Amino acid sequence: MNRLLLIDDEPDILRVLSRSLRADGYEVLTAENGKEGLAVFQKERPAIILTDIKMPGMDGIEVLKAVKKKDEDAEVIIITGHGDIDNAIEALKYGASDFINKPIRDEALSLALKRAEEKIRIREQLREYTVNLEKKVEEATRELRRKTNFMAKLIRSSNDGIIATDNHFTVVLFNPSAERIFGYRAEEVVDRMPAKSIIPKEVIESFRDESTGDDQRAELPWQETTIPIKDGSRIPVRFAGTLLHEKDQVVGSVAFFQDLREIKRLEKEVVHVERLAAVGETVAGLAHGIKNILHGLKGGSYLVDIGIENENPDKLKTGWEMVQRNIGRTADLVLDMLNYAKEREPEYEACRPNEIVEDVASLVAEKAERNAVSISLELDPEVGEAVMDPRTIHRVMLNLASNAVDACIFDKNTGKQWQVRMTTARIGDDMVRFAVSDNGSGMSDEVKKTLFTSFYSTKGHRGTGLGLLVTRKLVEEHGGRIDVESTLDQGTTFTVHLPERPADDEFLEEDKPQFRGEEESK
Repeated sequence: MNRLLLIDDEPDILRVLSRSLRADGYEVLTAENGKEGLAVFQKERPAIILTDIKMPGMDGIEVLKAVKKKDEDAEVIIITGHGDIDNAIEALKYGASDFINKPIRDEALSLALKRAEEKIRIREQLREYTVNLEKKVEEATRELRRKTNFMAKLIRSSNDGIIATDNHFTVVLFNPSAERIFGYRAEEVVDRMPAKSIIPKEVIESFRDESTGDDQRAELPWQETTIPIKDGSRIPVRFAGTLLHEKDQVVGSVAFFQDLREIKRLEKEVVHVERLAAVGETVAGLAHGIKNILHGLKGGSYLVDIGIENENPDKLKTGWEMVQRNIGRTADLVLDMLNYAKEREPEYEACRPNEIVEDVASLVAEKAERNAVSISLELDPEVGEAVMDPRTIHRVMLNLASNAVDACIFDKNTGKQWQVRMTTARIGDDMVRFAVSDNGSGMSDEVKKTLFTSFYSTKGHRGTGLGLLVTRKLVEEHGGRIDVESTLDQGTTFTVHLPERPADDEFLEEDKPQFRGEEESK
């Protein structure tokens, strides 16, 4: 009978889950906190431990570290709640064999336990296979063959994509997981395709940097990147690599790839759920702003009625301006809510960022001039044409420029010559920097810390707090970042870095598959 230890600080979960596991044939040891669980582990030494990640006192990560310190072969499965994906990934880095989410589904738990048992079984087989290595030559040869076959099966069954090359960087091994990740069949790749066609360029370049040296193994640590696959798209992966030397000569290399598509999808899903939760929690807080807009519409319509009734064009004009202004506020509020709540992929196309910034400046110019705020532009001509999402650029710059003008209008120091400066600059070959600066009211350190939190506004009842949330969301969807520098009573600068995506016909030739064999004979 398989023994396992279950650690959870919720008695109901502990009772129900242990009953289910016993029904599946497991001998279950239980503990209600990390400290008690560690004591049970030290005494009973179960092979598998299931522990909740969030517990008072010693949490799941600490239990994991302590267990691995005492028994590296113990299989620890982490139980996480919604929003704990970062902690779950951290647990994997510390040696957790798997993680499952609450509420726990039977099939997910069963699969995690089978994986842990399979790892234990494989380790036991490895120990068994290496016990009698000092027997006579014939037995040693048979053992070597069994080990070779076992390693081949292990490579084939690995969840990691494994690609090995010879000393000329031609692919000589392409396991089934690599087929699944890259979309190629092994027969399309092995002995036919150079490694540079599929392995990220940074890996190849790092291998080449290490291609001279003493008898050693040059290893590249795990890192994240995106790779092109057979259908032409790019996917997120984690990769590591090893360059093999023998007597100052490179004899081959091996690279390992982990498909991050599901993890990235889950991360996006968590962010989306949290965003929707934030929207739901703050709808009540927006009621006051909506009420002010309604009052403005009622007041404007009242003046329009009076103007029509008394044939007074001044009241008619004033009332209509109030109606238009509050219709605009309503449209902005609805658009911001939709932009914040809805996922949106950037729509890349060739555009001229400087012209977009000029258009934004013209949109805020009338309000700025009416309030004695000057607007200046410093646009880098090197920016030229770029493949970016023009709608993202326009919305982001309009939000920041409008906020900058408002920061000047709301500034209590009326002796200033208020200014708003909008700049662009090309950074390298594939990045454009946008900046909006003002010398208005500025912000304290406390305000800056809460600037991008849910629906926080520096304008009090005059703002909804949605503008900067939408701005940051649009920037992050475009793969960029936004930074802010501000000093109270002196002004604020928002800086946005947005990457450019090369057009389809601009991808480098080495990014495209290159085949040998039949192709060369044509």
